[in-house]
Amino acid sequence: MPPDESKAASRPASSPAPGALLLCRAVPDAVAPLAPLLRERMLLTRAGEWSVLVPEGSPWLRGGEPVDRVLTGWAAALAVGSAWPVLALWWDADRAGCVLASGFRRPVGCAWLADGTPAGQSGAMHAFTARLGLDPVLDGQLLDGLTARDPAADARARLRGLIAVLTHAGVELPEGFAPGEPGDRLCEVAGAGADVRHVGGVRGVRGVAVAGGMPRAHRLALAEVAVGVPVAAWGMRRRSAGWAAVGMALMAHGGLELSYETVFPRD
Repeated sequence: MPPDESKAASRPASSPAPGALLLCRAVPDAVAPLAPLLRERMLLTRAGEWSVLVPEGSPWLRGGEPVDRVLTGWAAALAVGSAWPVLALWWDADRAGCVLASGFRRPVGCAWLADGTPAGQSGAMHAFTARLGLDPVLDGQLLDGLTARDPAADARARLRGLIAVLTHAGVELPEGFAPGEPGDRLCEVAGAGADVRHVGGVRGVRGVAVAGGMPRAHRLALAEVAVGVPVAAWGMRRRSAGWAAVGMALMAHGGLELSYETVFPRD
């Protein structure tokens, strides 16, 4: 049997479609103003002491970038522009994983193959423990267990185990919400909540009511520029064309929004 056919035959028939979610350690009111920076329509709802963002679409399918790279960029952009950490969870047919971003620190993460075999950064869980203020002994041991070999735990079970530990940090996902499920199922569950809100891309913010003497679109444009500068600088220092491009795109779009407001001011 050719190698490609052998690999396809060994892949579980029930492998999940690509999907993702973002957990932000802040209330929805604090997350909502920054969410449009991601330029993607999302559902936002409470997750205990945290908030959860669920993409309504699948940008990793449109743009050709893998889901883990898209989510790493999203998490870093939100974390740089805020004072709270962001945890991204993602999965596709072959792997699942998580990325923690906090401020200007380098994002850390780990991944598992579909069968649960660890395939990520060493020491990532120690960084999770420290940055999230978890118990270094009890919680640390539980997180370390997620990176140990366990034939009985597949990638989806690893994500559930991570969420179980994060309940000690205040995470409480909505009822029926399970990482690893198809994206449309997550949107359905999130959309059924009483406090859910839709947060759109930056194209939808123009025309929002004025707050505090400055149009919200203007404030978002300033935030884009403020976030884009350090992201672009960080990408250039790391020689990462992808990160530099994200920063430049944020600065360019923010500058365009500011120019629009200058040329076409509101009454």
